[in-house]
This record gives sequence, C-alpha cells and structure tokens, in this order.
Amino acid sequence: MLVEIKDKLVSADLFQEKFVCDLSACKGSCCVEGDDGAPLKKDEIETLRAVYPNVKPYLTKKGIEAIEKNDVYYNDRFDEPVTTLVDNGACAFANFDTDGTAKCSIEQAYREGKINWKKPISCELFPVRVKKYNSFTALNYEAIDICKPACSCGDHLNVKLYQFLKEPLKKSFGEDFYNELQLVDRAIEEDRESL
Repeated sequence: MLVEIKDKLVSADLFQEKFVCDLSACKGSCCVEGDDGAPLKKDEIETLRAVYPNVKPYLTKKGIEAIEKNDVYYNDRFDEPVTTLVDNGACAFANFDTDGTAKCSIEQAYREGKINWKKPISCELFPVRVKKYNSFTALNYEAIDICKPACSCGDHLNVKLYQFLKEPLKKSFGEDFYNELQLVDRAIEEDRESL
C-alpha cells in the first residue's frame, strides 16, 4: 500500500515496520554490505570534496587510497553518483572500531566539530530509499537481512520506522511533511482499532 502526501508516495511500511538501529548487533553492516556506495545528491559531491581534508584523519589507509585514486564518488550501474568503495566492499568513508564495527568517518568529524555536515542524506534516511520521478518522489523501505537486529530493537522499543527517522525526514522534506506522516499514522491506527 502507498500513501500519497502532496507530491510524495510513501510506502505503508514506514508506518507498519518497527525499526531502531542496533549498532552493537549489526556492527555497521550498512557501511560495508551492498552492491554500491551510498547514493549521493549532485550537490553532495562538492560537499564531500570540500570536507574531505577534515575527514581524512578519520579514514582508513585503504579508504584514503581509494578516494585519492578514484575521487569521493563514482557513478553506479544506473549512472547515479555514489560514494567510493574500497575494493568493491566497504564505503571508503567507513572506519572500524577494534571490535570490527564500521562507523562513518564523516559523522565522526561532524560530531567532533571539524565539519558542519553530518553525512549524505541517503545514509541518514537508510533504510528508506528516496527516488525522484518527474511528477512525484517515492519513499520506500529497503528491507534487508543486515537490519533484522534493528527491526527486533524497534519492535522491543515500539518505535515505527518513520518515527526513528524523524530528524532526517524533517531535514529532507520539512516539518509539515513529518506532521502529515503523524496524521496518516493516527488514521491507520484508528482504522485498525475500529475493526
């Protein structure tokens, strides 16, 4: 089922699925798994290039080598820009804790006040994928095995996917859009209760 909010088509999964990232369980697999790097908006490419000198100290040696050889991005098989990978595996911007947990170097630099940009919006919105079409924008949930711990954690804490992504959804689409999501969620709950 899809929910239409102005020019957005939103998958009902955003209201039905429970989700809270559980880094201790998944070990940051979303920075390592997958066929391509993180999707980038065109303006994010220049932002990545601009912040790179301040992010570089947080990167792995292989990450630095990949970026300096190939740039901060490449075009995937759909000719869309994505972050550079290390040996077709981990995102070049990932670094690793002693226990092997992948973390975002961009976000670490942001949290330590070295840059004023948190990370690509596709990373903030994950596991929701946003696709723009001519007349509408689609928001879909990408259900993948590596996020099963997040689904369990969300279920335990009773947090819906759209609630977990409150801040990046507001950042991407505005406060009014998020308020509409809340209204839709309430309407779905009232329908369920009336059955």
